[in-house]
Amino acid sequence: MEAIIGLIVQLVAGGAGGNVVGQMLKGVSLGPTGNSVAGAVGGLGGAFLAGLVPGLDGLVSSMSTGGGMDFGALAGTGVASLVGGGALTAIAGFVKNTMMKS
Repeated sequence: MEAIIGLIVQLVAGGAGGNVVGQMLKGVSLGPTGNSVAGAVGGLGGAFLAGLVPGLDGLVSSMSTGGGMDFGALAGTGVASLVGGGALTAIAGFVKNTMMKS
């Protein structure tokens, strides 16, 4: 059950990060649906990559491996997913705009 909660946190936080970046940087916005989808995928990737960083692995690894659900793991996963979702949305929007100009 904890693994499902971790995935839900990653998807929701990533989607939120994607929408925040889309609202702040209109030039890279993919639209509400595109921002949400890119953000959700980025949230999954951001939490995965944060688990590979030696200093951050303790915060996010316990959520993804089912090692227990505590506030620190939930917050760490949420923040990593928020940042990952925002980053992937910005990158995807930049690439889309660059391709449209060519």
